[in-house]
Amino acid sequence: MILKRGLYLCVGLLSLILGIIGIILPVLPTVPFILLAAFCFARSSDKLHLWLMTHPWFSEALHNWQTKRAMDKSLKRRAMIMTTLSFALSITIVPIIWVKAMLFCMLCGLLLYLWQIPELTE
Repeated sequence: MILKRGLYLCVGLLSLILGIIGIILPVLPTVPFILLAAFCFARSSDKLHLWLMTHPWFSEALHNWQTKRAMDKSLKRRAMIMTTLSFALSITIVPIIWVKAMLFCMLCGLLLYLWQIPELTE
């Protein structure tokens, strides 16, 4: 039990750090890492979970996802645009054809996933 909580805590902290780095670097997606951090903190640390759920940057999006399983239209649009830009940059930089193809397939899968997420109605 303690080992499991410790594992969730470590994964949550790592996800939070990667999510925060993703705010600055367009190559890392922020939203999935923050969602994973919230999931892990809910199972490991009440303090960190409460902090994340009430943080001014993340609270609204996390609350919408937790209660309605939906995203704000502008957040969804930004996520799709930033994902496309970061993958396009990676595809342009990488010299190996099969890696380019793999990145393109990953981009298509991620965009399909984001597209199917319901949008909040005003």
